[in-house]
Amino acid sequence: MSMIPELELNDGRSIPQLGFGVFQIDPAETAEKVAKAIEVGYRHIDTAQMYQNEEGTGQGIKDSGVSRDDIWLTTKLNNNNHEPEKVKASLEQSLEKLGMDAVDLFLIHWPLPGAYDGDYVSTWEAMIECREAGLAKSVGVSNFQTHHLEELASKTSVVPAVNQIEVHPYFANEDVRRYDQQHGIHTEAWSPIAQGGVLDDDTIKQIAEETGKTPAQVVLRWHIQRGDIIFPKTNTPSRMEENFDLFDFQLSKDHEILIDRLDKGADGRTGPHPDEFNVIPD
Repeated sequence: MSMIPELELNDGRSIPQLGFGVFQIDPAETAEKVAKAIEVGYRHIDTAQMYQNEEGTGQGIKDSGVSRDDIWLTTKLNNNNHEPEKVKASLEQSLEKLGMDAVDLFLIHWPLPGAYDGDYVSTWEAMIECREAGLAKSVGVSNFQTHHLEELASKTSVVPAVNQIEVHPYFANEDVRRYDQQHGIHTEAWSPIAQGGVLDDDTIKQIAEETGKTPAQVVLRWHIQRGDIIFPKTNTPSRMEENFDLFDFQLSKDHEILIDRLDKGADGRTGPHPDEFNVIPD
């Protein structure tokens, strides 16, 4: 079994660099998929209140037979729970669904700058209180731009442990990644293969041929070598194994440069822009 690297966070804890994401996995199938991922060797599971599959995630961890202490578990605050008085209660509900006493990491899922009078700072302060109460061992954010992070820094003293943002070869998101790095925030990359969009790229396929690896493995290895934390999502056991098999090869510097050149800037974004996304579910 490959050894997954661990990265030290700014709060002194260590996080596995490779994980398994359950975004868009049917709640009825989540327990089975999570248990299988853990059997393959994953020890980092990423879910969210918004995904509506926390219960299956927790069940899958139990079914795996692996000690809870050996699993890094992340969940995220839903967009309708941003009021400070709702944050702790929503996490307690998540913990009940997960069957856990605490999560390893709790993230604000979106900054929602056009909602709640643009106040995500008080939401962050409530997240910090969750950490202090022992309900979340680490806290961070997701989809925060540099100006959102600067707002937190100017008004609070706790730096997010991670910032989970869209990153892939077509959208390297370098400005945010650079800010994160300069301020001791680890970048987690969601949609690391651009929902499969980069796998047919001629450059990626050529590097795959040269390395004897699949296009997905090439792209995921590129993330690993850049220092991104990644958690590719798949329903297929063979793909789980493929995505896990990243640590017996290395991309050359020339390969890295070729992939870096695929960046399309803002045109490569596949998801919503954090400055414009303000959707609050009923």
